[in-house]
Amino acid sequence: MINFKKALKIAAIALPLFATTACTDLEENIYDQLVTDNFYNNKNEVLSAVLRPYTHANAWATPGQDGWWRLNELSADQLAWPVKGRHGQDGGKWFRLHYHTWTPDDDAVWGAWRLMWWGLGLCTDPIEALEARTPAAMGITETEKSAYIAELKLLRAFHYIKLMSLYGNIPTVSKVGDPVSPPTQPRAEVFKFIEKEILDNIGAAPKLSQGMIGRMTQAGGYAMLVELYLNAEAWTGTPRWDDCIAASNKLINGEAGGLNGAPALDVNLTDTYKPANFQSKEILFQLAYEFKKADFQPQWTGDFFHFQQRFIYGGARNGNDGVVVIPGVYTTFKNADKRKKEWILEGTQYQYADPTKPVLATGGNEYDQQPLVFVDNIRKNKTLQPGQDPAGLPSDMTQGEENSGVRFNKYKLGALEDPNYNGCDWAIYRLSWVMFAKAEAIMRKNGKVATQEAVELVNQVKQRAFTTDAWATEKYTTTTLTMDEFLAERGREFIFEGFRRDDMIRFDKFTTSTWWDHKPTEAYKKLFPIPRRQITLNTNLKQNDGYN
Repeated sequence: MINFKKALKIAAIALPLFATTACTDLEENIYDQLVTDNFYNNKNEVLSAVLRPYTHANAWATPGQDGWWRLNELSADQLAWPVKGRHGQDGGKWFRLHYHTWTPDDDAVWGAWRLMWWGLGLCTDPIEALEARTPAAMGITETEKSAYIAELKLLRAFHYIKLMSLYGNIPTVSKVGDPVSPPTQPRAEVFKFIEKEILDNIGAAPKLSQGMIGRMTQAGGYAMLVELYLNAEAWTGTPRWDDCIAASNKLINGEAGGLNGAPALDVNLTDTYKPANFQSKEILFQLAYEFKKADFQPQWTGDFFHFQQRFIYGGARNGNDGVVVIPGVYTTFKNADKRKKEWILEGTQYQYADPTKPVLATGGNEYDQQPLVFVDNIRKNKTLQPGQDPAGLPSDMTQGEENSGVRFNKYKLGALEDPNYNGCDWAIYRLSWVMFAKAEAIMRKNGKVATQEAVELVNQVKQRAFTTDAWATEKYTTTTLTMDEFLAERGREFIFEGFRRDDMIRFDKFTTSTWWDHKPTEAYKKLFPIPRRQITLNTNLKQNDGYN
């Protein structure tokens, strides 16, 4: 198998052919425009088609566009995109995600639907093309053909999991344009469809190795089963804890391969997120990037980076001063917790080129030409009068300033001179997440009470965040690892990674809890609405309950 990072230029060949492919992007019916008769004539052409859905997944599975990540994180209790002075209004889209006031007409709701169905079509079209041709006609072996098809079907299942998470009741389609107007299926039936797709194809997919970096493998397949079974009760009403444990064990025991030998927790907190994180042992499935050789780079900088971010890390990329950590989340990390310092930017920011000099804010905003200081609050501190209590200032999504909120620092792009600059991979599934899933399944089987096995699984992950001296008082016991504490620790360990809404729903917190200025909302908000423009085009789609 060709390493995905080495094959990114090959994937670019496919862009003109596949850029508009859509399986159930119901806005347009363009299937008859696909011309693939003169394609798939050699292995490079096959690879370009197989790899194309991965480059597209960058658009919806990571921050940067209106995709799965934004809906799953900005509607939950850790991250928000507040107004900051004259920036961040954006038609109120961030308000509606934060306050759960989205509608079927919301661009953010439609954007995720559109991008994900588009990506699903980018899987289905090459599946059909591969199935219709002999290996000899494509310059590949029968074994390679079977592996490519299995890989693409698993990747398509990945799209379906995320669509089902967001929208619940969706169509299930396995052929391009057939049917043209697919009907909505109940969520439980969608779940069965996804599960069968994974189980039917996981054995034919390659095991995880460096040669399969950034691609769907048996490890990604079992990780998807873990996600399915972990959320089965929330998604279908039927718990599948034993199945979750069994799928987790496949990964923990190394039966599905590993990126760099047998899967293992990375020793250092930063190893999973550094520019050279292709060396990680912990990552089980990632979106891979190669900037210096293939000009393919992460898109999340736009959401996370400040206008002057390049001076902080010595690179060349800035952002839109967008996503921040919701006030109060930062203080849930103890000062002894290394994740607090390594993964989050707080306080005065200093220049990478000269750490004695602060980065200065520019651009005519509130703190123009003053040191850039990220603060754990969202309020107009610039208006404070002498002796005034800052806690008395209004704090909500409209009250931010340029420096409001502490910031993302989990993934590191590296400085310009780094040989892997701007090419760190985005981890979708990692071994630590699987270990937490197994621990949760064990606890739920045990009446929501921790067992020693569950405690040990969580402690193995948490321990690297503390020094030996601090660990004696920070490690969990069967008494201290309650369900509420488990959810809080999931939040700390997996902050920024895209799972928070699903976690909150599973713990019955998403529509019932208060955080910062967010108040409880209606139970039906556990699902997003089917975009109205899609229902207009396909009357076989049924709107989710609660939405007009």
